[in-house]
Amino acid sequence: MTAQPAGDVNSSPGRRRTARPRWAVAAPPLPTERHAKRHKSLGRALLNVLLGLVAVVWLLPTLGLFVSSLRTAEANAESGWWSSLLSPKGLNFDNYAAVLGDGGIVHAFWNSVLIAVPTTVLVVILASLAGYAFAWLEFPGRDGIFLAVVAMLVVPVQIGLLPVAKLFGAVGLFGTLPGVVLFHVAYGLPFAVFLLRNYFAGVPREMLEAARIDGGSEWIIFSRLILPVAGPAIASLAIFQFLWVWNDMLVALIFADSGSQPLTVALQSQMRQFGSNIDVLAPGAFLSLVVPLVVFFGFQRYFVSGVMAGSVK
Repeated sequence: MTAQPAGDVNSSPGRRRTARPRWAVAAPPLPTERHAKRHKSLGRALLNVLLGLVAVVWLLPTLGLFVSSLRTAEANAESGWWSSLLSPKGLNFDNYAAVLGDGGIVHAFWNSVLIAVPTTVLVVILASLAGYAFAWLEFPGRDGIFLAVVAMLVVPVQIGLLPVAKLFGAVGLFGTLPGVVLFHVAYGLPFAVFLLRNYFAGVPREMLEAARIDGGSEWIIFSRLILPVAGPAIASLAIFQFLWVWNDMLVALIFADSGSQPLTVALQSQMRQFGSNIDVLAPGAFLSLVVPLVVFFGFQRYFVSGVMAGSVK
């Protein structure tokens, strides 16, 4: 009996298996694959450069406003703000100390907070309840009422200024903070209801039916199931609504008096003497800009996830 060689234990007569040498390496990628990877890397680098340039263009006015707020009125009148980047010795925070010491500007800042925050909270609460009702509750005329709400999106805000002003004057709300808040709530609800209704309608029906089988009421389903799932959409709506109201000047200019005017109106009243009081306008405008910037950069990830989800579902 002849013994098989040590390297051919698993081989059979007539069948030979050749083992791959241990020193063999993978074949190099084809030239087309190398070119594709190179073009992909080059395209990604060009995209990053383009996005960087767009970011610089967007942030350049903010940088100019901040540098101008640190300069004296004489320096701003003599040269542009970019000259201080070469010699920043004259930059200081004296203008901010003067603005924060001005009781009128500080009062207007808190008026902006008292207008923007309650408006955002009311719009989010009312739109969430209405969006759930339009999406999952059956009641007579539901589709017609929803179409009427959506149709209000095309109504310009300028059309309602005069009639609402007369109405607020009759009921004693004209020239008050509640009047400004109610106007913003009324014109913010159509878009908010449209956005949240579309998002709520995308929630799987099986989740709601399972909750109802387990004995959950509509309020429990709404508060414990829908609201946690719709967190990105609600957050994005709150951010948008806050930014719109904070930056508004037209509505506040008409409906707010001297004691309830927000920061935008207070700064607009200073524009008549822009050449002589830029040391007040620049730091005041930057303080007004800081709040939207903090809100945007702090919650920007909710913009895409919430709005895109609500628009396609």
